[in-house]
Amino acid sequence: MGKISSLSKSIAILASVVMLVISSLVFSSPAEAKNYKVTMGAGGLQYNPKKVTVQPGDTVTFKNGMLPPHNVMFNPGKSPDAKLSKALSHKKLAMKPGESFDVNIPDNATSGDYEFFCLPHRGAGMVGHMIVE
Repeated sequence: MGKISSLSKSIAILASVVMLVISSLVFSSPAEAKNYKVTMGAGGLQYNPKKVTVQPGDTVTFKNGMLPPHNVMFNPGKSPDAKLSKALSHKKLAMKPGESFDVNIPDNATSGDYEFFCLPHRGAGMVGHMIVE
């Protein structure tokens, strides 16, 4: 009788552990990547918003608003990772209203403040910041 009781307790403990593991897998969800939108030429020669805070794995969609053409060039001299700044840059000009392109933040992105600008309109103050946390 003692062996049956001991076996029952062992089975109950094993079942509890299995249920705990299964429930932790089902009910815990990893952080999902987010998509942020930045309008180029919003209400003039500016980005809207001018600052966007992202996590590695996120995507930023840059979309033409008014007064195209626009692009996004990351300033390697004012960023924590010059090589990544060059890789994130989108030199090609978006020519049409509503045209857009995505900038994907790599999983291994160095955190910090990445300054970006529109090449044709930098002198007019079309500058923004992407903060990677």
